[in-house]
Amino acid sequence: MHNYIKISIALVVAVFFFSFNVKEEKLKVNMNNKYDTELTVADTLTWSLLAKIDYRNKPDKTYGEVMFPIINPKLKAMQGKPIVISGFIIPIDNKNYAISKNVFAACFFCGKSGPETIMGIKFKGETPKLKTDQYVTMKGTFRYNDSDVEDWIYHIENAVITQGN
Repeated sequence: MHNYIKISIALVVAVFFFSFNVKEEKLKVNMNNKYDTELTVADTLTWSLLAKIDYRNKPDKTYGEVMFPIINPKLKAMQGKPIVISGFIIPIDNKNYAISKNVFAACFFCGKSGPETIMGIKFKGETPKLKTDQYVTMKGTFRYNDSDVEDWIYHIENAVITQGN
């Protein structure tokens, strides 16, 4: 009976420790339409992490006093690193798109969300034809902006759609 208790405790401890493993995603990406390759991506960017942002008022030559973002340290460490994010496509104009946490009806421009719920997209290669509110997953390079008031706070550059196209 004493051994059963030891085994049970060891099993509970093992399950506890293995529950904290970092989840890795395997993505199938089409490279130049010649062959498929699998990539393992450990750092997937989430909208909840992007929402962890503060602002401070600073003077601006053009607009007077403006609220500038204070990027959290975890996001600062991701600057220039590969990321994967999912969201809804929002058209900006005839040639540019953004990816949003929310659909168009509840996006940043409609006043129901903050600027941290949207990312500017710069595609790798030609810009694909996309539909408003199309749900996609993208892989690209993360960049943040904390100094230019006329630019997005967050960007995904060299973006490739991996799901949803």
